[in-house]
Amino acid sequence: MSTLCRGSWSTSSSSAHFLNPYRLQQQQQRGIRSVGKTQGRVMILGSGWGGFKLLRDMDKNTYQVVAVSPRNHFLFTPLLASTSVGTLEFRCITEPVRGYTRNVEYHQAWCDNVDFEQSKVDCTLNLSTIPATHITDPATHTLHQVEGGTNGNGQKLSLNYDHLIIAVGSYSNTFNIPGVKEHAFFLKEVSDARKIRSRVLECFERAEMSRSDEEKNGLLHFAVVGGGPTGVEFSSELHDFIREDCSRLFPGLMNHVTLAVYDVAPTILANFDKSLSEYCMTKFKRSGIEVRTGTVVERVEDGKLVLKNGKQVPFGCLVWSTGLTENPMTASLENRVMKSKSKRILTDPYLRVLDQEGNVIPNVYAVGDCATIKDHELPQTAQVANQQAIYLRKALNKLAKQPEKSFTDVTAPFSFKNLGSMAYIGNWEAVVDMTKINENAKESGTLAWVFWRSSYLTMSVSVRNKMIIPMYWFMTWVFGRDVSSFQEYDRRKRLMNAEREG
Repeated sequence: MSTLCRGSWSTSSSSAHFLNPYRLQQQQQRGIRSVGKTQGRVMILGSGWGGFKLLRDMDKNTYQVVAVSPRNHFLFTPLLASTSVGTLEFRCITEPVRGYTRNVEYHQAWCDNVDFEQSKVDCTLNLSTIPATHITDPATHTLHQVEGGTNGNGQKLSLNYDHLIIAVGSYSNTFNIPGVKEHAFFLKEVSDARKIRSRVLECFERAEMSRSDEEKNGLLHFAVVGGGPTGVEFSSELHDFIREDCSRLFPGLMNHVTLAVYDVAPTILANFDKSLSEYCMTKFKRSGIEVRTGTVVERVEDGKLVLKNGKQVPFGCLVWSTGLTENPMTASLENRVMKSKSKRILTDPYLRVLDQEGNVIPNVYAVGDCATIKDHELPQTAQVANQQAIYLRKALNKLAKQPEKSFTDVTAPFSFKNLGSMAYIGNWEAVVDMTKINENAKESGTLAWVFWRSSYLTMSVSVRNKMIIPMYWFMTWVFGRDVSSFQEYDRRKRLMNAEREG
């Protein structure tokens, strides 16, 4: 087998293969089936909870597995808030997709369109452009430059499939409120957590240099819009960071710091048991976190929240966590698939995608946040996506062993088992709600925090992460959080400006 490397060539049996990006693209467009993969190509769109689980566990001796995702890693989202303040480092909660792609065809690309009639997916590579690539002609051993680089961002791919699994997740919902996209931070990706960490530290540094109390108060007002689990956990992590680390590093600024959670609902953690929601409200107020329920945000301006009652609230950092909505990929399926009121793809009880007339689209399935079962709304949580992936993997593997049967013959309809909800609420306390299993199964306080941490540690995918997560927890407890800021400095631009001024 030949090994393809940029700017090199290799031989197999005495034959040399010229590395040509155009030939490579043509091969990818053809979607050639692997020898021995009797049940064809299973294409998985996405590398989240559903997509990554399927990528890992599909029977690769039976199916040729193809994975398409613009993100080259799986993200353990329950601990994402911890990374935004340095309790954990970013690599503690990621798993590289390439570590699980043996016998898998992987493309780091966006899915632009799905042609259900032709069983084809159109994609755009999510890679930075290489300005110029030199390739070696094995016949003459001379270098040739490929103009414009290879595999640049924007290159198109067309891939065929026999079974398609849509697991592309969702985006944060702004409810079309003006200014949110421009002035707020979301918390969906590692890049979001990194930006939030830099902004929080920058707010403290700027406030340290300011001589105006009014400016300090504005810079050090941290606003969180959304009182769900993500908003509550981020607020709790940020409060711990301010209380345990910033108070030591910026002692003169503590009187100017405020942290507030805004929500249109009458309470926070509204989907939890009422007693747990009230416990969290009481805990926040006791900790100095302002809880402003029944508050409607009208618009967001640069450094300022404008509320419906006319009040204007200056802020240094705004984190927006008010639910989920469809992403561009699922939006592109408008008028071709049936959707719910919340713009989620509708499936039948077997997770098969429905067209606009309510008919099953052959061999197309959808799991996770981007989809839900018709007449049975499922929560947009990691455990739903994980259970759907397990169900679909088992069903497709059974179908491969009994090809004469239909999908509905080899499996029962999908049934979601709610295993409960957990949320960290700060200062070594958490709330655990398992009342869907047993009406008395709920806990709050330090014991719930122990359960919360041990559960998520157990759920971590790799042995590596199971080792480094407790290591970073221990290091944070002993030494405090790392406050290094990894901002990108354009040294070349700075040098050019200096030369121009000189």
